[in-house]
Amino acid sequence: MLKTHRCTDFGMEKDLVPGDGVVTGRGEINGRTVFVFSQDFTVMGGSLSETHAQKICKIMDQALQLGCPVIGLNDSGGARIQEGVDSLAGYADVFQRNVDASGSIPQLSLIMGACAGGAVYSPAMTDFIFMVKRSSYMFVTGPGVVKTVTQEEVTQEVLGGAQSHTTMSGVAHAAYNNDLEALRAARELYGFLPLSCKEKPPVRKTSDSRDRVDESLRYLLPQDSNVPYDMKHVVSKVVDDNTYFEIMPDWARNITVGFARMEGHPVGVVANNPMFLAGCLDIDSSTKAARFVRFCDAFNIPLLTFVDVPGFLPGTAQEHGGIIRHGSKLLFAFAEASVPKLTVITRKAYGGAYDVMSSKHLRGDMNYAWPSGEVAVMGAKGAVEIIFRGKDVAEREKEYTELFCNPMVAARRGFVDDIIDPALTRRVLCQDLQLLRDKPAKTFPKKHNNIPL
Repeated sequence: MLKTHRCTDFGMEKDLVPGDGVVTGRGEINGRTVFVFSQDFTVMGGSLSETHAQKICKIMDQALQLGCPVIGLNDSGGARIQEGVDSLAGYADVFQRNVDASGSIPQLSLIMGACAGGAVYSPAMTDFIFMVKRSSYMFVTGPGVVKTVTQEEVTQEVLGGAQSHTTMSGVAHAAYNNDLEALRAARELYGFLPLSCKEKPPVRKTSDSRDRVDESLRYLLPQDSNVPYDMKHVVSKVVDDNTYFEIMPDWARNITVGFARMEGHPVGVVANNPMFLAGCLDIDSSTKAARFVRFCDAFNIPLLTFVDVPGFLPGTAQEHGGIIRHGSKLLFAFAEASVPKLTVITRKAYGGAYDVMSSKHLRGDMNYAWPSGEVAVMGAKGAVEIIFRGKDVAEREKEYTELFCNPMVAARRGFVDDIIDPALTRRVLCQDLQLLRDKPAKTFPKKHNNIPL
């Protein structure tokens, strides 16, 4: 706390502030250790100096050595110009620690003010980013530089505000109304995470029995398979205390990801949401889910996947945007994950999207379907038009539906382990999670994979 900078240029010898604009240390959240740094914008705009960086690097090194998470409260104008290259070197030192810690200890970032330049790249390499509405901003170059270079006139809010990054860019994972809400959310998220990759997630006592039967699940899905419903209602009815902590709720809403608990044990949830784009997989949803799956796999958090996907979103925008490459990220992530993987097909599971969504073929441990499940290459209408070239479509469509648009064909081949009563979903999943709790992680005799980034 007494550390100060050593710069004597541009009159800086008169600005020797103890701590040099960042508070660093350790503490506990609900009795579990965490290392924290908090930048102070009132000290030279929270700008990062060589000394400022050294303080952050010190606690990150300690956290990695001891196996404890790091939470960063970011409020910085970027590099301290007066220190020149020493400040840039400090940023690179912090970036290297972010990379070293990635996958070893959880890293959480809270953006508490305007962060620019190098100040945004460190949060970008952490696992989760929370922002505060109307008071926190992230951008590589601010509105002034943008106007000079591109002649665009744009406000901080439009360029890099919480709404922009949670709904359009996908940089941030959530936005909250004020600092206090953001801090509380960080504490809640912390409660789902293990201290490091070598530990299991924390267990919380719960009075919610595995034998709880929710009969409303039998009637939640519409009779017409083309009518949407909110998959988050399904998830909340299955998990402990109907509590689901959603990650990135406002971006790529056609898929929902987040944390919940089953019998007190944390799980990661990945689920198509038919309320948006009919639950299709597209570029953004594939990227969103792939990153989440890889995080859960890195930190020993089992994966529950709920499937209602009619396929990949068609169109030139998607194809030219690289849906093949981005879609393969999710395929790669599920195939690589070695944590317990449980999958429930609630309704549609069509085409290649069926494979991608943690299917049995990607070494899913337990794969189930509800009676309403439709596992097929494509929907009945499209299939019969291709097969019979438009002849006797209505009659053939009914025949195709009876033959293929049900889970029995997949069950006969062993691709679905059982067709279960929706009301008993929680009981079945809890039993499997208990069985798979000590599932060994796979080891691969190679340096690392080459995920299609």
